[in-house]
Amino acid sequence: MSEPTAVVHESYSFACMRCGHAWEQSYEIEHHVDAEGREFVLYVADGRVVPSPLRRPECRNCEGHVVRIMRAGQVSSALSALHPPLQRRAG
Repeated sequence: MSEPTAVVHESYSFACMRCGHAWEQSYEIEHHVDAEGREFVLYVADGRVVPSPLRRPECRNCEGHVVRIMRAGQVSSALSALHPPLQRRAG
């Protein structure tokens, strides 16, 4: 395999419209050029090459394919709103 010509870091939030499961994932997107000069891209998540999350995302919980893709931080923001930190009482 060729050395990457550029590496871009992207993060996305995902929500399954089938079961309601939500998660976030960060990717290293490696841009390569093969021996014939054709460009190709590899998505790497947690050290493993994975399929593009933008082509046919799959729910980690139910394996459904009706998954909404959003900008990073949407899931963590929603979870924070649902479960605010406990405040201690003075005294």
